Amino acid sequence: MPGESPLFSDKLHVGCPNLGDRAQLLARFEALLDRRWLTNDGPNVKAFERELAAVLGVKHCLAICNATIGLEIAIRALGLAGEVIVPSFTFAATAHALAWLGITPVFCDIDPSTHNIDPAAAEKLISPRTTGIVGVHVWGNPCDTDALADIARRHRLKLLFDAAHAFGCSRQGEMIGNFGDAEVFSFHATKFLNSGEGGAIATNDDELAAKIRRLRSFGVEGEQVSDLGTNGKMNEFSAAMGLTSLESMGDFLAQNRTNFAAYQEALSRVPGIKLFVPPSGERHNLQYIVAEIDESVAGNSRDALLALLHGENVLAKRYFFPGCHRMTPYRNTERGGSLSLPHTERLCERVLQFPTGTAVSTADVAKIGEFLRKSLARQRRAA
Repeated sequence: MPGESPLFSDKLHVGCPNLGDRAQLLARFEALLDRRWLTNDGPNVKAFERELAAVLGVKHCLAICNATIGLEIAIRALGLAGEVIVPSFTFAATAHALAWLGITPVFCDIDPSTHNIDPAAAEKLISPRTTGIVGVHVWGNPCDTDALADIARRHRLKLLFDAAHAFGCSRQGEMIGNFGDAEVFSFHATKFLNSGEGGAIATNDDELAAKIRRLRSFGVEGEQVSDLGTNGKMNEFSAAMGLTSLESMGDFLAQNRTNFAAYQEALSRVPGIKLFVPPSGERHNLQYIVAEIDESVAGNSRDALLALLHGENVLAKRYFFPGCHRMTPYRNTERGGSLSLPHTERLCERVLQFPTGTAVSTADVAKIGEFLRKSLARQRRAA
């Protein structure tokens, strides 16, 4: 009501960073300062890469300064050119990494039940200029890797996955990181596992790993420059944060599980709000609390609900509004604004992401759910 204090005195953010053991992190900082080895494949980076590879069960996991650069390096290492098929329902960086390298992103619609790229729709977009497919494991929910791999094999295409959301997730019992030619993870501050800023490229291909290793360090091999590379290295401070996050990953996951169960309970009492539930029987980081808003049932649009929540200091978010094909860099291109992707466009109008993580308690979740229930019930009565 007007004049009342908001539901929360402090803002609840989507993606508020999960923090590991502060004392251990500071000890790592002290040690790296004492070593005066701040970057260029220091001991923290090497240890972080070993630990990541062990968690994922993958042969190679190469730490990168951030996931966008990781995508660009993987794209160049795979020799992609011409056109590459990519879902429009993804963060802009997925498409930007292609466009930045002079490649045309060919935007594909999604399967509305999974929010991931639709393999059948992707196959229809293949042209003589197509060199690859980029799948995105949205919300950590794995793509149909089998179908995409079959398409890539039959059409002799490269297959890359943007796994920014998917560290610690699995498909059919196998960890994300083991699919396609390579998979790129994000360790940005908002992610389940973070290194402040950073990422990694996972692959089981020895030759590809060696090329990625050169490309992330200016193309240098020994004392020679053998490739057109860039500076994509992770520094020792970020790796120290990553190692500390890995040690606390179990705590992060436990809180996410607890919060997810609390949201299931709280939102089940709010008509018109359907929580996205990841596949059963798989490992999942539960970092993303995502719901679809059915305005015809809820009595309010997604954007109206967003405004209500923001007024209560619950900083929920729209994702990935309005879809890459409708974003300024792409909407006026041949492959952009005139394109109709009905499932993507519908989902972009319905999706709402709620705060979770170690900065959010189950009491917070209950308050959010009760606020929505009462607010929407009041508005339906007044209609």
